[in-house]
Amino acid sequence: MDQDPVQSGDSLQVLVEKFRPSSEAESVWLKNIFTHVSLHLNSVSCGPGPSTVDGSLTGAGGEHSVYQLSVTLVEKIQEKMSISPSLPVSYRLLTVSELVSQQHLACVSNLSWSTNQQRAWSKEAELSLPGQRALQRVNLLLIGCLKEGEAGEWRLTDGSGSVRCELLSPSPLWLNRPIFLPHWNYVPHDAPGPNRDGGHVELVGPPIFLCPAANQRLAVGEEGGAELSRAVGVREAEGFLQNRVRGRRVSVYGEVASVCPPLVVGGTSFFCFSLTDQSTSLPVLAKDSGLWWSRCVCVGQSVCVTSLRVCVLRGWRGKNILCVTERSQIHTDYTHTHTRDDAHSPVHDTPSQQDTPIPKVIQPDDCTEVGPEEDQSGVRMKRSKVISYQGMVTEVVSEGAGLYVIDRKVGLCLAYQPSARRKLRAGDQVELHHIHFLYQPCPDFPPSMLCSCLHSTVRVTSFSRVGGSASAPHCPGDGVLPRLLLQNNTGVSEYLWTCHLSSQLSQSLVPGVLKQQCVCLLSWKLMETLWRRKGRGQRQRDIYSEMLDEPHTCPLTRYSVDSAVHQSLSVSDLLQSLRSTCWSSLCLRSVLGPDGSGLSMSEISLALSWSCRTLSSDPQRGDSLRPRPLFLVGVLELPTQTSDFKQSLQLRDATGGVACVVTETGREDEGCQTASLNTAWIGCLVCVLRFTMVTERFLQSEFPSYQHLDQDQFITHRRCRVYLQFSLDHVHILSPSVTMETHLREDPGAEEEEERVGRKRRRADANPPISSPSSVAVTTAPLDRALVSCVSLVIRVEQKEGVARKNTGVGKLMEGAELALCFSLRAAVIGPVVCWGRDPKNRPMTDGEVDQESQQKVLLVLSGACARWFPVLQPGCFYRVVAFNNLLRRAASSREIPGGSKLLPFKDDAGHSAHWDLQSSSDFSLPEQLPEQLPEQLPEQLPEQPLAADYQTYLNQLDPHLNWTSPNPTPLEAHHHSWTIKFCWSVFDYNGRYGNVPISFCGASLRQDLSDLIGCGVSGRSGVELHTDSTVQVKPDWRFHTLTRPLLHPTCPQGVSPVVLSVSEVLDCRSELVSFQGLVSERVPITDRGSHPGVRLTMCDQTGKSLQVYLNLRHTPCLPGLLPGNTLLLSGFQRRLSRSGGVYCSYLPVSCITVMSLGDLSSAPPPPAPIMHLGQEALGSEHKCMLGKVRGHVVCFLFLQLQWSCATCGSLYTQVCSSRCGSSSAIFQSKLKLVVDDGTGEAHVLFTGALVRSVLGLADSQWEGLQRALRPKGVIRVFPRGRSLVCDGDSDDPLLQFLLCVCSNDVVCRPISFTCRKRTNQRSEEVRRFSRGDRDFLTRLTRPLQLTCVHLNSDLTCS
Repeated sequence: MDQDPVQSGDSLQVLVEKFRPSSEAESVWLKNIFTHVSLHLNSVSCGPGPSTVDGSLTGAGGEHSVYQLSVTLVEKIQEKMSISPSLPVSYRLLTVSELVSQQHLACVSNLSWSTNQQRAWSKEAELSLPGQRALQRVNLLLIGCLKEGEAGEWRLTDGSGSVRCELLSPSPLWLNRPIFLPHWNYVPHDAPGPNRDGGHVELVGPPIFLCPAANQRLAVGEEGGAELSRAVGVREAEGFLQNRVRGRRVSVYGEVASVCPPLVVGGTSFFCFSLTDQSTSLPVLAKDSGLWWSRCVCVGQSVCVTSLRVCVLRGWRGKNILCVTERSQIHTDYTHTHTRDDAHSPVHDTPSQQDTPIPKVIQPDDCTEVGPEEDQSGVRMKRSKVISYQGMVTEVVSEGAGLYVIDRKVGLCLAYQPSARRKLRAGDQVELHHIHFLYQPCPDFPPSMLCSCLHSTVRVTSFSRVGGSASAPHCPGDGVLPRLLLQNNTGVSEYLWTCHLSSQLSQSLVPGVLKQQCVCLLSWKLMETLWRRKGRGQRQRDIYSEMLDEPHTCPLTRYSVDSAVHQSLSVSDLLQSLRSTCWSSLCLRSVLGPDGSGLSMSEISLALSWSCRTLSSDPQRGDSLRPRPLFLVGVLELPTQTSDFKQSLQLRDATGGVACVVTETGREDEGCQTASLNTAWIGCLVCVLRFTMVTERFLQSEFPSYQHLDQDQFITHRRCRVYLQFSLDHVHILSPSVTMETHLREDPGAEEEEERVGRKRRRADANPPISSPSSVAVTTAPLDRALVSCVSLVIRVEQKEGVARKNTGVGKLMEGAELALCFSLRAAVIGPVVCWGRDPKNRPMTDGEVDQESQQKVLLVLSGACARWFPVLQPGCFYRVVAFNNLLRRAASSREIPGGSKLLPFKDDAGHSAHWDLQSSSDFSLPEQLPEQLPEQLPEQLPEQPLAADYQTYLNQLDPHLNWTSPNPTPLEAHHHSWTIKFCWSVFDYNGRYGNVPISFCGASLRQDLSDLIGCGVSGRSGVELHTDSTVQVKPDWRFHTLTRPLLHPTCPQGVSPVVLSVSEVLDCRSELVSFQGLVSERVPITDRGSHPGVRLTMCDQTGKSLQVYLNLRHTPCLPGLLPGNTLLLSGFQRRLSRSGGVYCSYLPVSCITVMSLGDLSSAPPPPAPIMHLGQEALGSEHKCMLGKVRGHVVCFLFLQLQWSCATCGSLYTQVCSSRCGSSSAIFQSKLKLVVDDGTGEAHVLFTGALVRSVLGLADSQWEGLQRALRPKGVIRVFPRGRSLVCDGDSDDPLLQFLLCVCSNDVVCRPISFTCRKRTNQRSEEVRRFSRGDRDFLTRLTRPLQLTCVHLNSDLTCS
């Protein structure tokens, strides 16, 4: 016999000679194989003998084992090479540590693939999941040993390290044996944060063992064989379970009925599975050393478990359960025989998946929908159905939330199970057992949903072939939502809705508003708010009952169903939807109304120039944009310079902003809305639960007639604007601003907040601000933590003017520049100016801010960027105006003098260079000379000459109230300017000397700065420059804060609220300038003689009396919210009388419009017009233009005129226009005048348009036939002469005979009810001449009351 090559000591050379490499590359490859095995595999698995169950190897020695392993490895590799018998030199062995550290892309390795096979595999993978890329192929080989890891995981280990290994159907005999992986995937760890594993290996096919299989008897052992021989079935073992005997061990075989996911309770890891014999089921609990069994047992597999003991599970109501011991072993694919020898039959190392029976799988389409139930709380509930399902994961909705889509139509939720180490990937084939099927639990997800509980089994049967894409940024992946679900035990419907909302808010709020980490918590808070179930909840989960009880119960057994749950929209999506449907939903004929066919070209153009579309956020309250209620999440802000509406608040998220008309319910009048919006709402993150979407459409057209409305070429220009209307009563604060937190603490209604903030309030009160201007101190600090000093003044707004485009005189108006938006406030100064070390915001008013002795009036002008404060500043409210020291603020932030790019340089008496800067205070001797040149960019303009030649003049410029110690300084009087800018900073030189230096400069356009407010508060001090002009130009950096509790302050002077009239009072009063409140019943676009656009509003009150208001929009932007149904406060309007004697109001430069309350789409219509008594109106001394309702009887017929007119010029139209204007379009016009008597008097009533047809009682077909018959003639008039009716034409005309019949007294003279308006000037009487014989008589006759009918009421035939 030849000598053993191992004993020669040249194993490597023998290995090379054995395989006879044909090239140097193959020789090197073989040497690398041997070296890799000796270094990385021998150290972990190779021992002195063959492999046994405990991991040892049999053989002569370690070197012999390396040689045998190398030979076996090369032979197995050659067997897998399907094409060429040569060695695969393109493949190389890779250590586990190299794989984890160097491979950063998901990859696949298959030794048996040819190039064509790999291409076909990739194409099939990419076709199954469009948009995904197949795994990248790598020529790498892996060897190692499968060992048990922590928490029951399997790990591939070699001498360099270990990596987590995922397997499909592992066998217990795979552990502790050297293996070679011919087909595997590697998926690196791509989640944020550190990860000790780095990734995981997916074993696609079975491994190839490099050591021969141990004898089954040796593997099992004599004691193990005895245990198998004494194994009993499930039914027999049930008796042992019921009769517990201490120390007894039992072996049980059966079929796996269920496998529960591993859990960690109280630091102990365990999992449960159950065995069944189709009639009885037994639970088994495995922990500690048996945790790795969870990868081996599969539902439907036959197994035998040895050495089980009966234990009492206290968490399961003290019931008995079979527990795994340290001596227990599991035998998969076990077949029980009655003979002892058969019990030791060998078990295959690589069982095929086809050998494992798959339970019956039910498709969701086969499931019948369970009938709805009614919960006690009125919530619609359903019962889920437990099924089995298998399919492919086609989409990862949210890995962190455990949401997936299977087969592109079935949703999967794994949130009710502990999160697995390996997350599902798109392309995974999964097998689900004991899964809950739910139908339509959430409208944001597929109708068919599968949800797993602690009794469910989720098993991957085939790994994904695609690499998958990185997690979308809007999918929270940190598992926050499942943790909240575990803590709060919420229903599945609520959880799914919250997950979808979290995905939406991640897109709409991140990164502009919120951080990603806050989205999940915010979504959960919104769910508790909208679903109204924070206190309801479900009972605590019993994990042992959920896993082991029969029949099965869990939180997924019953679920709520509501197809009308709220839906979130981002601001950009909302605007896009409204704008896209703005014109498609417009019907021009409906805008013109029933009288549209009789309008001329100019009338059609005017009527179509403005129209409005309102949608409700709740479909149950009116027309809506979506079938589900909508809500918005965003931050309330003041309008920006780019906003469409500069005079309204806006709701903004990360995608955009939308203008908002906001009201709130006042405290004084319960249920009464007001526009006094608190400034604390600015900056709050809110959820708007109910709102109205308004789309105003502006159209410029040249339609020749009514018949051309469907031809878009006559539209010359169109635009729309979108805004929202809502009340703060329907707004939920998600994250309050700093001022809102202060407001909530000080709110008398927030009593529960008092104890929580009591210590903070006492600490704040212990350090009151400096309330006297004479004791102002400049607070200084290091540059990175400098406190910005500011001054404040409390005012009460008494009058507010509207926003208009004006030349404010601030700055130089360039040629062609537009006028700036501007409005002004007249306010009363409540007290002196107070200096603060930091912004006081809206903290409670202090005693030092109130002065009862004198109240100064001031006019605040807000223009340009300051006009954005318009929606929050209201008359009758108190505000704290805060102005910051800009020099301190800018120097602290940029280390620069405001307006300059460099610090102000100077030299001291020693010639050392120094510069102005902000530093802490100390003693300092001033240099003798001022800098020769001032910074070039000080605020606005500077005098051409230097301010002073030496510091003596400089000292004379200082203001004494700033604590300057120089004796008797005098203020500087500028030569060319009459105002002063004062500020204070600190200076230092390079010798380290510091000091506070207050400085004054003259400027051209900053007349109203901090000095103006200071001047208001120090008027009694000597040596202070005062400004006689009470007009103050508000600066863009000033802030207004609403003070909600000034009325509770004992020394706060109270103002008189402005008088607000009703519409009825305006009609009866004699004042020229009025302020009144009313409901908008009609809005009509108009144009004045200069073709400037305007608006006519019809205002009414609760009595039904109405008043028309005319708005000229030439220099005034049209405010949002001027819609029918809204209540407006019109301040400073001019009351005027028309030529007909009616009362109307017109807009003045001082006028202001405020939306006080919003009309609800589901609310009642405006009050009906009041009853008009004709006798009283005819004899009334005052004539008011108002609507009235008349109930009376038609006395006689006065005249009827039917005419075809030219749509362009209005001339008579027969076959052509009589004026030869060239128009080919004609319109039909009709007029009818009747005498109506209501018992108190008579009136002449004019009916026009479609009202004529209704009065005459003609059907639509008769009216159309009448128009056709009149077309050749063009016009016809019918009027009474004596007792007969005559006309201008031929009396034998059939058309005339028809009209004479229709206009007879028997047809026309009947009861009638209508709403009308006075038409002409009502003179009290007129002189008429009558002749009788040869004599003439003069007499005075009262003119009949002239009315115009605007609407025929439904009670047309009243008694």
